[in-house]
Amino acid sequence: MIPLLAYRDNTCDPKKCSVKRLERAGMIKIYTKLKEVPKSSLILDPTAAQALSPADRGVPSITALDCSWEVLDTGGVQKWPVRRALPFLVAANPGHFGRAFMLNSVEALAAALYILGEQEQAREILAKFGWGLRFIEVNQEPLDEYAEAKDSAEVVEIQALYL
Repeated sequence: MIPLLAYRDNTCDPKKCSVKRLERAGMIKIYTKLKEVPKSSLILDPTAAQALSPADRGVPSITALDCSWEVLDTGGVQKWPVRRALPFLVAANPGHFGRAFMLNSVEALAAALYILGEQEQAREILAKFGWGLRFIEVNQEPLDEYAEAKDSAEVVEIQALYL
């Protein structure tokens, strides 16, 4: 089981926030200051140059950025030691259903877990949402292929087949 973390800047509605629901279930630790997030944690960053792949297995934790885009430019994320972007996947959450690359934080964490070989943990966090397991159904084929890739370059090659 990989520890899940989130950097959250409180810009979204706490009643609708998927990360807050995971926190209430004891499945994630939320930080409100980026400098408090352990530097050893892998940050899921859509602007990262390298794609997440099974080669990243063994990370001590995964951190989702549950914040506004301005934080990516000014919050020190660009200097983070280990940043990875998720490959092509389609959202299943009600706000962005069917839209590519529009995952909410829980979908992003679940995708990362799945790619890193923690499929059961991915299903556990998604099960907290009525729509959650639909995310895996919608993305089953690419998730399985990404999870079998040897490295980031191969993940990018597989992604190209879906774009």
